[in-house]
Amino acid sequence: MWSTLAGRVRAHISPIAAATACFLAVAFLLTGLETHVVMTMTRSANEIDDARANRAAHAALDAFASRLGATVKDNAIWDDAYATVGSSTFADWAYENWGKTSADYPLYDAAIVIGPGGNAISAFSKGKPFEPRDYFGKAFDRQIEAAASPHSAPLINFFKTKTGVALAASQAIQPFNAAKGLPKPSVLTFSKELTPEAIDTLSQEYGLDGLRLQSTPEPGLLSNAITDMNGGAIAYLVWPSKAPGNAVFEEVYPYIAASVGILMLFLMAALLAGMFETQRLRRQAEAARFVARHDCLSGLLNRHGLLETLEHVDSAAPDVSLYVINLDGFKAVNDAWGHAVGDELINIVANALQGCHRQILAAARLGGDEFALVRLGLAAGSGMENAILGLFAEPFKIGGRTIEVRASIGVALRANDITPLELLRRAGMALCRAKENGKSQIVAYDPEFDRERQRLAELEDGLRNAIRNGVIEPAFQPLVSAATGAIIGLEALARWRSPAGNISPEVFVPLAEKSGLIDALGAHMLRRSIEHARNWPGLSLSVNVSPVQLCNPDFAAQVTAILKESGFDATRLTLEITEGVLMTSPDQARRSIDQLRRVGIKFALDDFGCGYASIGALRQFGFDRVKIDRSLVSGVGENDSGVGVLRATIALATALGIPVTAEGIENQWQMEILRDCGCDQLQGFLVGKPAPPYEISLRLHRESAGAQLSGQSMVQEETMSASKYRPLGLRFN
Repeated sequence: MWSTLAGRVRAHISPIAAATACFLAVAFLLTGLETHVVMTMTRSANEIDDARANRAAHAALDAFASRLGATVKDNAIWDDAYATVGSSTFADWAYENWGKTSADYPLYDAAIVIGPGGNAISAFSKGKPFEPRDYFGKAFDRQIEAAASPHSAPLINFFKTKTGVALAASQAIQPFNAAKGLPKPSVLTFSKELTPEAIDTLSQEYGLDGLRLQSTPEPGLLSNAITDMNGGAIAYLVWPSKAPGNAVFEEVYPYIAASVGILMLFLMAALLAGMFETQRLRRQAEAARFVARHDCLSGLLNRHGLLETLEHVDSAAPDVSLYVINLDGFKAVNDAWGHAVGDELINIVANALQGCHRQILAAARLGGDEFALVRLGLAAGSGMENAILGLFAEPFKIGGRTIEVRASIGVALRANDITPLELLRRAGMALCRAKENGKSQIVAYDPEFDRERQRLAELEDGLRNAIRNGVIEPAFQPLVSAATGAIIGLEALARWRSPAGNISPEVFVPLAEKSGLIDALGAHMLRRSIEHARNWPGLSLSVNVSPVQLCNPDFAAQVTAILKESGFDATRLTLEITEGVLMTSPDQARRSIDQLRRVGIKFALDDFGCGYASIGALRQFGFDRVKIDRSLVSGVGENDSGVGVLRATIALATALGIPVTAEGIENQWQMEILRDCGCDQLQGFLVGKPAPPYEISLRLHRESAGAQLSGQSMVQEETMSASKYRPLGLRFN
């Protein structure tokens, strides 16, 4: 019986023990799992917060750099700064605008301007002069050299200085619309030292409690390396981890041991918190993606968003066209009314563009005053183009102001085999052609544009080689006395004989101006012209000067150096300029003219009577001679008023005391009228065509040997001999 009872007890105990064991096993398992989960969550919370803190530290440094970069960009791309940088008053100007401000300005505490030669034109730290190379070290010169390029973004780097760590942002000083081919510019640098106050500001802005700057990382603390331009760490931002997971673990630890239910509730709460955090992070990711793809001012797609949209447009979709739109006259709006009005105009145009036609798939702002529209559909493009142009048919009203702008449009149609970047390039090329054709036009991309660009590139390369190899040579056209018919001077005209044939100066001179080769071409022509003119003593030499050359601050020094090295008498040289330079860059033109006139060089106003030069401009610049444009000479026989206009033009120059040269004389009647009107110097095919140097020497020798001939006989003889010569092109102007 006992044994039977014991058996029953054992039979009950065994299940109980088994159940207990199972319970204990489950309890231990649950406890272990619970502990593992809690520890994992603790560690994850710490890591998530540490990752957030690291991102915040990166963002703090990026924002610090971005603010300084934006500040230096706003000051470097400044017409006033560029116009003043080459003057003797620039140091004072730089101190008033930048150096003095560094004493207490929150965005920078040092302002430096380094000239093209590497000299420090202006350097102030906290309002006091200082030596930037001693402060920043040798790496500073590398930054200046790398930043001395127009059109590039600000170059921003951290430097190890004598007093700690400083951020320096450098950019070339340049005008707002910098043309290609600018000379090596001066470089503006702003720097901001990572002082304890600056670190405290970053700590407060980005929630990094205990943030400080150290030369080395510290064990147990989070850190973010600050690297210099070589990528080497020069200092570290360090701060303690908040370790939020540990705090949570300490709070929930007693409850874990007390109840699995509490653990489950906690796990459920953690799960919900994770879900909410995931949703929050997802929303942040979406917001970041939106910012990355959209323009912050207009809300339209940016360039990246536009390319991404084009990438995802179905390749089988018909008639996908890209319209690139640039506002004509927008810079004048900013200059006249300020950037606030300009920004409002950008927003108005952006809103109008994206709703101007039902077939618009996407609208983007590519930057500045340039927009893009993607059209999708089978309709003809004219409706879309008319809709765009219609937006600018009436002036815009902004704050009581009436603002009128127009638009130039480039259009490219997508083919199945081109990438979005190529489509954007083609539309941009069409836009450039619309600008070149006079603005406020619509131009569709044509493959001929690329072929023309290739031809221009080949021609530019050929021009560069021709200048380097001395292939471009001067021809000389006589300038004769109206009274005696004797040669008293020669005008040098550029001639390029390429293997493919003679290339007109009307082609290669504008190309030289556009490609930045005009200074080299002008210097080459001046040297070669002087070499030949030295063989003709007593005769003046006239050389045409491009407006681009005259606006170069180094032009006067370049001409003076050529005269010095050749030993040529400066009083024999006359530089001919056109009226256009007096309208576009009168100040720089005046400076160059005054410098060269001091050494004896004379100046002639070319093509007088066909432009807009005022009497005031003629008096202000004090030209030594004016050349009547050939259109006035050829117009003598066209109608009754031709002679009257010619007489009035010559009378104006005579009244101002300026001698007059008439060019383009082709017959005896024109010559007699010009003599009668008061021209003292004549030029044209009648009195002498452009000829190589040896023909000029031959004619001078013939005239010297036959000095007893009358002036009329000399003209007739030259007319007969000149008929054998064919001009090689137009003159260099």
